[in-house]
Amino acid sequence: MGNPIVEYAKSLDQVSRERRRDFHRFAETAWLEMRTSAIINKILTELGYEVVTGRRLCLEEARTGVPEADVLKAHGELAIQQGAPKEYLTEDMKEGFTGVMGVLHLGRGPVVALRFDIDALGLIEDEEDSHRPFREGFSSENKGMMHACGHDGHVAIGLGVAEALMKLKGRLHGTVKLIFQPGEEGAKGARAIVAQGHLDDVDYFVGTHIAPAGGPDDGDVTPGTWGSLATSKYDAHFYGEAAHAGGFPEKGRSAIVAAANAVLNLTAISRHSGGISRVNVGTFQGGTGRNVVPDHAVVQFEVRGETTEINQFMDQEAVRVCNGAAQMAGCTCRMVLQGGAESQRSDEDFLEQIAGIVENRLPHLKVSSCKNAQNWGSEDISLMMNRVQGHGGKATYMRNMTPMASAQHTSTFDFDEKVLVEGIEVFTAIVWELCGGQEDGAWAVRT
Repeated sequence: MGNPIVEYAKSLDQVSRERRRDFHRFAETAWLEMRTSAIINKILTELGYEVVTGRRLCLEEARTGVPEADVLKAHGELAIQQGAPKEYLTEDMKEGFTGVMGVLHLGRGPVVALRFDIDALGLIEDEEDSHRPFREGFSSENKGMMHACGHDGHVAIGLGVAEALMKLKGRLHGTVKLIFQPGEEGAKGARAIVAQGHLDDVDYFVGTHIAPAGGPDDGDVTPGTWGSLATSKYDAHFYGEAAHAGGFPEKGRSAIVAAANAVLNLTAISRHSGGISRVNVGTFQGGTGRNVVPDHAVVQFEVRGETTEINQFMDQEAVRVCNGAAQMAGCTCRMVLQGGAESQRSDEDFLEQIAGIVENRLPHLKVSSCKNAQNWGSEDISLMMNRVQGHGGKATYMRNMTPMASAQHTSTFDFDEKVLVEGIEVFTAIVWELCGGQEDGAWAVRT
């Protein structure tokens, strides 16, 4: 018999491409991934997984950045119009409790969790023939929502892994959790899943991200990453008193003045001697007219730190600055946390083990010479990794390399879909190794 992992993955090539393009066409942003979640729910249920959704998956009070009720309602109706299977679109999903977890119970053995993020970005997709999704008819139909980071591919990989594991389950033991996470963009979704306890019994945790080929990642698979920045993302609402700007200016308290002072002083926060720190103001909105002292303004900003501790310093300074700016202008300030993540580091011994798995089980794929790549972005997968590592488990955040049409988070983003089969192969091989898979069907517990 040949390599069953490779054979099963290759048999899923066409359906994986079709799934990726379907999810791309109907992109959904954080907590609105209703159609996406319903389809995942249907596929996992029909495959025979124990499926966890809604409030059982995400702890309500741990969610951040949830859209208003009217936005949720409207998008739920749109999801049905766009083909969401009604019997799998739960009432919880319609209320913004998106995401799905499939659990495969295979008897005694390790608990392995795999994470696949499912949300899109708030971008308007390019509409030129040079952009393949537009040219071939699968660009986003949801204006202002676009899969510009590859999460549509992550979903397709995860569903392919789900199918492959079902074909191999007679040779495996343990428990496998396939976590299809909502709201990674803006670091909104992982916290609610972690808070619900789904990582508390996990022995091995693996996530990945499609990434551009070339550069320091000179192979097909980079087994680990380190250096991911911790982050806090806020909406700062400033409230003042409206007044006629000409007739009674002394009666007004300008929320815009407070917000502007906050913007200037946010960028002036002292950087930390302990490592990298960041602050960025992304949006500033307020006021109703030039002759009205504005009573409301909103500033959206983020801070980051090389470690969770450095980010906490930046976070506390930002809150102090905003409250102080409000007080100086006779206003008040309400800080709303929209998302957050911790710093993370892949376990060296585990990523080396994964490198060996790829080299031995999938010799047609090349492991990057830089097995543990530096990553100066932020990712709320860190919350899952740190929870697993905190109780003695192993965790890694990989990269699956593929040629890309343009940089991630741009309106012309696209990728070579060959990475879908490669991703299915890598995840399946890891589970095969951790859960005792053997070519001859024998079971062997690895310690």
